[in-house]
Amino acid sequence: MSTGKTERHVGKPVDRVDGRLKVTGQAKYAAEYPLDRLAFGALVQSTVSKGKIKNIDSSAAEKLPGVVCVITYKNAGKIPPKPLSDFDDSLHLLQDNVIYHDRQTIGVVVADTFETATHAASLVKVDYDEVAPNVVMDKNLAKARFAGNKKESTTKRGNFDNAQQAAVFKVQRTYSTPQEIHSPMEPHATTAYWDNGKLVVYESTQAIFNTRNKLAKAFGVSPADVRVITNFVGGGFGTKLMTWSGCILAALAAKQSKRPVRLALTRANLYGNTGHRPQTVQTLSLCADKDAKLLGIRHDCVSSTCTFNDFVEDGTEASVMLYRCPNVVTSAKVVPLDLGKPIWMRAPGHCPGTYALECAMDELSYEAKIDPLKLRQINYADKDESNGLPWSSKSLDKCYDKGAELFRWHERNPVPGSMKKGNRLVGWGMSSTTHPTFRMKASAKLNMNSDGSVSIRCGTQDIGTGTYTIMTQIAADTLGLPLEKVAFHLGDTEMPEAPMSGGSMTAATAGSAIHAVCEAAVNKLAAQAGADKQSPLMGAKLDDIEAVRGGLYLKSKPETGESYSAILARSGSGSSFEVSASAAPQDEAEKHSKHSFGAHFAEVEVDPELGTIRVTRFVSAVSAGRILNPKTAGSQVKGGIIYGIGMALTEELIHDEKTGRTLNADLAEYHIPVHADIPNIETIFIDEEDNIVNPIGVKGIGEIAVIGVAAAVANAVYHATGKRIRDLPITLDKIM
Repeated sequence: MSTGKTERHVGKPVDRVDGRLKVTGQAKYAAEYPLDRLAFGALVQSTVSKGKIKNIDSSAAEKLPGVVCVITYKNAGKIPPKPLSDFDDSLHLLQDNVIYHDRQTIGVVVADTFETATHAASLVKVDYDEVAPNVVMDKNLAKARFAGNKKESTTKRGNFDNAQQAAVFKVQRTYSTPQEIHSPMEPHATTAYWDNGKLVVYESTQAIFNTRNKLAKAFGVSPADVRVITNFVGGGFGTKLMTWSGCILAALAAKQSKRPVRLALTRANLYGNTGHRPQTVQTLSLCADKDAKLLGIRHDCVSSTCTFNDFVEDGTEASVMLYRCPNVVTSAKVVPLDLGKPIWMRAPGHCPGTYALECAMDELSYEAKIDPLKLRQINYADKDESNGLPWSSKSLDKCYDKGAELFRWHERNPVPGSMKKGNRLVGWGMSSTTHPTFRMKASAKLNMNSDGSVSIRCGTQDIGTGTYTIMTQIAADTLGLPLEKVAFHLGDTEMPEAPMSGGSMTAATAGSAIHAVCEAAVNKLAAQAGADKQSPLMGAKLDDIEAVRGGLYLKSKPETGESYSAILARSGSGSSFEVSASAAPQDEAEKHSKHSFGAHFAEVEVDPELGTIRVTRFVSAVSAGRILNPKTAGSQVKGGIIYGIGMALTEELIHDEKTGRTLNADLAEYHIPVHADIPNIETIFIDEEDNIVNPIGVKGIGEIAVIGVAAAVANAVYHATGKRIRDLPITLDKIM
């Protein structure tokens, strides 16, 4: 169905439609909804990392004026109320006295004010039987095993050993990445209340329906009796994909206290309780022939996990498909440690894995005495060799060319330590980036008003990426309406169902549903007008009509047609016009490999006397299908680059080796980049027409931006100093 050639909004840098609400404070987040008789919760967290609670004394807290209740394993009740095999066993829901990690939740205090709850929580006394924890991965690598105690978890093609013997150039290196924490601007928060046996929750989540289902299981009620509302999320980065203990305990506290309860986690509460990126130790072996063509790749990744639930950070996924290579073998193992559960963090697996792969490629370029960019171009993959499928589209070659041109890569002196600016050493590094494009089923509902304006609902989430805006753009273009005539609503489980906002798939998933429901509306109205003797479109076929200028008009006679309001007025439907639609992946798309691609170029300056490193310039060229909004997409890419600079230079969760306690559980000591750390970032989008990947031709962009950034920075540091740091973050003590 054509949407006409006028009033196009997709592809333009449209301002955020929710921007005014945010800057004026009218956008409500999970901890901002006013409710009568609202009580406030505060967590009690363990002060040991392993063992059991001998006794927990909450009497002093309970006597404090204003305290409503104190919930511990002694009075929490059974959650879930009956055995459920698929309930998440990694949640700590005050069901026993076992301590698995530092800062584990062991109680919730509910009081009339947040201050009272916080003070009361400090009065809860706990005696422990403490056991020495294992928290150091390097000392436990011998315990590495396949997840779930499987016998293997590998991929293999060709014969790597034979390739290694035939190779002219070889590198084998070990790279490590630390634990990192998500650090969203808005910490996890829940506001919950019960109403005649039904639960309503305002939650900061990336997955409202997953949260609804988990709450229903926890309390033994139907999902229809649980409503989750998430209008705005102040960042998630993966940590809010999972329903953590705090959400369920807030609902439990509301049930026990018979009052609405707000449990807003403090920044310190996040450390240990809401996931982190696990530590990895990765060994990369690359071998190439005399022309620097890859003959073999071996990538073995070991990641940390917790002792009570396996989580695998498989860093090998890019190694099997990013470059043309006939012989590839990979493996992914885990090491259980006495730490909180690791979880997805922006570009899980791909982020640490591509760091190792792209650093190894850089090292191979020096072994073969070839430019790092040229090495990647020589080994360009024309198809996905991991599965033999053709790409739905791929413009990585253009990313290399355009990124290198803007960065002026041709001016690079290849000799490490040869480029200087005053007394500072200058280094240039680059890397490739890729991320698969995912899509799931989503549904939407459209209501058209008598004036032709529309209200569209879809139960997706806007986690700060601009979902409100791009969905409005898609709807406006499909219907031929101005933006101000479209009201897009999300974030409520009473709306048509959509999946989580993760895996960089919201634009493709929810966007396809919005496109589908708008097309369904156009088709229904076109059929209505075509059968109406009073309509100028009487007898017109669907293919003859296009949606433009707030109505339907003939393609061959653009002046012939009528407005939506006129069609509705004669039909008698008035403001009751409604249509629903769903969109799901099609078989044709599964016959292709669907990925976003890109190239990063970084410049660093290193003070040789102080060892300080500054990223002074960064260029990123990205091909991610159709770019719906270059302004919001550009923000996504820049945010990912900043994330990657933090990974390269500053971020690391540190635990005391003896006690297992987290030593930097705040933003004063866990260092994320600030404005002064970030250079001018230039982004280029290589627009692609991809009619296979989904109906609107978009690919994910939220995660590809961070992938490979740390490698580009690390490669630039080597080029500046001649020192290869393979253990992130690259701090000045490692340079000195």
